[in-house]
Amino acid sequence: MSAKKILKIVAGIIIFFTLPSMLFFGYLYFKYNEDLPESTPTKAADVVAQNMLDALDYKAYKNTNYIEWTFNNRHHYKWKKSENFCEVYWKDIKVDLQLNTPNSSRVIKNKDTLNPTDAKAYITKAVDYFNNDSFWLIAPYKVFDAGTTRSLVPLENNEQGLLISYTSGGSTPGDSYMWLLDQDYKPTAFKMWVSILPIEGLEASWSNWTTTETGAQLPDFHKLLFLGLDITDIKTAI
Repeated sequence: MSAKKILKIVAGIIIFFTLPSMLFFGYLYFKYNEDLPESTPTKAADVVAQNMLDALDYKAYKNTNYIEWTFNNRHHYKWKKSENFCEVYWKDIKVDLQLNTPNSSRVIKNKDTLNPTDAKAYITKAVDYFNNDSFWLIAPYKVFDAGTTRSLVPLENNEQGLLISYTSGGSTPGDSYMWLLDQDYKPTAFKMWVSILPIEGLEASWSNWTTTETGAQLPDFHKLLFLGLDITDIKTAI
C-alpha cells in the first residue's frame, strides 16, 4: 500500500470521527451560548439573595458541621466544616485535605503514605475536586462569600435572575452564575459563565432537593444538557 493511500485512509478516519463532533459542538454553541448579562450590584439583589438563603434554611446549613457525599459515583467526601478538613477519596487515593493549608495535607495511595514531593500532584487534584464537587452541593449557600457581587437581571414574564459573580476564591475565580428562582425564592436552576466550559450561559437544574438530618437542604441530582450529575450518600451532622 502506497504512502499516499495510507495518508488518505488516515485523513478519512480523522474526518469520520471529528466532523460529527465538530458539527454537534457547533449546534450546541449556536443553540445555547449566551453572553454574560450586563448588570450592576444592588442592595435589591442582596435582598433577593437573602430570601434565597431563607428559603433553603441557611441557619440549618450553617449549624451543620459535617457533610458526607459522593459526587457522580467517582469522588467521595467526608467534610468537617468546623475544622476546615475533608477526607477526599477516589480510586486508590485518599487525601486528608487541610483546606486552609493544602500543602500540609497527607496523601495515602494503596495504604502507603506518600512523601511530600509525590503527594503534591494528588493534593492539587483533591483541591480541584473539592472546589468543583462541593460547589455542586452547596453553591446557593455561597452567595455572600468574600469576593462575590450580586446583581438582578431582567428575564421574560417580569421575572428576575440573581447573578452572582466570584471575583476571588475557588479554583476558577471570575466565574458567574445566574440563579433562577421560584415564587418562594427557592432555586430551580442556574446558568453558568465559567472558564472551564466553552459554551457560555449553559443551564443546569437545581430542582432535586433533599432535607438532610440537620435540616440543611442539599441537591441530589443536576441535569446539564443531556447529562446527569448524581450526588449520593449524603449524610450530615451537627
